[in-house]
Amino acid sequence: MAALQKSVSSPLVATLAAGCLLILVLGAQGAVAVPITSHCRLNESDFQEPYIINYTFTLAQEASLADNITDVRLIGKKLFQGINVTKRCYLLKQVLNFTLEEVLLPQSDKFQPYMKEVVPFFFKLSKKLSQCHEYDSQHIQRNVQNLKNTVKKLGESGEIKVIGELNLLFIALRRECAQVEQGWKMDY
Repeated sequence: MAALQKSVSSPLVATLAAGCLLILVLGAQGAVAVPITSHCRLNESDFQEPYIINYTFTLAQEASLADNITDVRLIGKKLFQGINVTKRCYLLKQVLNFTLEEVLLPQSDKFQPYMKEVVPFFFKLSKKLSQCHEYDSQHIQRNVQNLKNTVKKLGESGEIKVIGELNLLFIALRRECAQVEQGWKMDY
């Protein structure tokens, strides 16, 4: 019995020692040992303000009226293809940052008064997700780059399409980052 106990505890001790060593090395390098996706979360309360919901959806609707490209969907099944459910919030963080930097800021003079309320709301979400990192993100980067390429290829029409899909981005961020189970369902 003692021999069996010794053979079972030996691998356990080795695993624990390796884990402690990893933590010590990370600490010495100034890194923090936390789960990779620990900061990839938003609060459900971030999505509860009725006026911001109304402004976001009204802005998207107004932009959709100017969107003449009806055969392209940016926030849909293709964006999430090959992405693990646990990594979708990080993917959406990347889409959100692109949307803010490359679309909403350059187009901020359009679609007033909605844009002046919606842009700060999305910046607030982006700031809350700023510590969200994913180190194994090859598929994510590819999918985000495909979205960026599509928008750039479409030019200003692509930017209008992004604004027209802000409601879909809102729903996806709420669903994937705030982990809301009911309501706001969207078929990707």
